[in-house]
Amino acid sequence: MHEGSSSRPIRNTVLALLVALTGSSHALQTGRIVPDVAREHRMAAEIVDAILDGEPLQIGLPGNKAFLGIHTQSAMAPAKGIVVILHGRGMHPDWSDVVHPLRVGLPAFGWDTLSVQMPVLDKEAQYDDYVQIFPDAMPRIEAALTEARALSSGKVVLLAHSCGSHMAQHWINARPALAAQLLDAFVGIGMGATDAGQPMREPFALGRLAVPMLDLYAEHDYRAVQRLAPERLAAMRRGGHPLNVQRVVGDAGHYFVDRGDALTAAVADWLDRL
Repeated sequence: MHEGSSSRPIRNTVLALLVALTGSSHALQTGRIVPDVAREHRMAAEIVDAILDGEPLQIGLPGNKAFLGIHTQSAMAPAKGIVVILHGRGMHPDWSDVVHPLRVGLPAFGWDTLSVQMPVLDKEAQYDDYVQIFPDAMPRIEAALTEARALSSGKVVLLAHSCGSHMAQHWINARPALAAQLLDAFVGIGMGATDAGQPMREPFALGRLAVPMLDLYAEHDYRAVQRLAPERLAAMRRGGHPLNVQRVVGDAGHYFVDRGDALTAAVADWLDRL
């Protein structure tokens, strides 16, 4: 859906509510790092009015809080289902690499998308810093999947890139029973990426669910992502679903720059097997 003049009041309302409803900015609270909400506000202000395909919405959280989502409808009716997209570290739900190509590309293959804002820290934050805010991602993932079920009567797929996949698997490891209820399939892209000298602090959750899973990574992905591929594959085999598969997108790096179409086609091809 393209933006028209009638959509601007809605978008301004969404942005105003996000600013008003969300809590304090990045700081140390009770001995741990908390998300940088001021940075999140700035990103929302930059992208909401620039969205041409899809509609921004606020997704509610407990405590009268909210976060940004972008719902993009399928080119087909009815849609096959809806894909909830979690971006990578410090990005936003319309990030030009990985997220935007999937957000606007999958609808051409018959899937709605709901791309959502995950917690962020300042630009200098590294993997070990983000581990401390993984718990802050959990209610957002649950709220996004619940919203997705309200928006679509089809299958609900959780798709997560890089740090977003760490957040998703933290949630799956913590609440596997709820995860099994809320999602019908999982797609992880570039899983296992960390910073130099900072090994993964939590195990892959790919063996915790019996839903179909796709492990997708780039031919020229980070070394850790490539090195851990056998570990991820073994975990998926423990999950036991016959549609579990691991695939590589050729001639691409971790952020799939200029390879968004190939990434989207690879995801869509697997989704059509569900």
